[in-house]
Amino acid sequence: MTAITQNLPSFIKDPAIGLIGPHCYSSLVENLHVTDSVCLKLAISKGLGVAIVLGGAVMKIPQLLLILRARHAKGLSLPAFGLETLAYLITLLYAYRNNYPFSTYGENFFLTIQNVFITLLIIYYLPGTQSHLTTKRAKSNTPAVLVAGVVSIVTAYVLLVIPMHLIQFLQLATVPISLFSKIPQISENYRNKSTGQLSVFAVASQVFGCAARLFTTATEMGDSLVFAGFALAFVLNVALGIQIWMYWGQGVPATKEHWPREKQEFDEEPTEIVTPQYAQASFNHASATQPTTGRRWARKVD
Repeated sequence: MTAITQNLPSFIKDPAIGLIGPHCYSSLVENLHVTDSVCLKLAISKGLGVAIVLGGAVMKIPQLLLILRARHAKGLSLPAFGLETLAYLITLLYAYRNNYPFSTYGENFFLTIQNVFITLLIIYYLPGTQSHLTTKRAKSNTPAVLVAGVVSIVTAYVLLVIPMHLIQFLQLATVPISLFSKIPQISENYRNKSTGQLSVFAVASQVFGCAARLFTTATEMGDSLVFAGFALAFVLNVALGIQIWMYWGQGVPATKEHWPREKQEFDEEPTEIVTPQYAQASFNHASATQPTTGRRWARKVD
């Protein structure tokens, strides 16, 4: 068997060496020393890391499609997704600036981008402030979406250039940020007795992803700040998963604040026209002074 593993083609050998290193490749692949616990643990961690990064590239796509298909974001909490995006961004740039292997944090790159788009969609589909006393269309949320996009870009740039000790402090702050990012969504679900447009696939992927990240972080990084963040995220995502199971098949109550923008803009209740009293009195007086005969008077044109 070793005669085969020691002569693998370069398109298999080179990526494997790049992933687990020449020593572990020689031990596990070429010599088949599967009892080498150190290299075996590293290989499992690397494999999980690559799987998580690939999964992260599509994890939030179902959530995006749910919002776009429904043309509303009912049941989704804007503060929850905004804070979650900030936590992803901080963790991404903290790991990048510490030169950690991409397989240990790569999913945060994709999740940050996807979460930014989800947050912008939630802002876009926020109910307008149109009053029932007017027939004018509700204000567009496009300016708010543009402002939020600019804020996202500026925040990423600031995190990329600030001193390292500050970003270490912010990484520590991701623990309470993660906590406060999930509480609004959990509260929204509890209030509505429904999870609305929350994606089952996304939540389930986050539960398994956080569990795997606890292993890869302990194995490859040994960073207690990152480990604490993933531990808390795991607990909170489990709570969301329990809510999905509890409220399965229940829709969000059809209240005014949950209407789609199109319904609010075009399906407003008819406006009642109220005639002032003085105008009604003038009209009645004019009617009383008109002749009762059916004769019509016209000016003669010479």
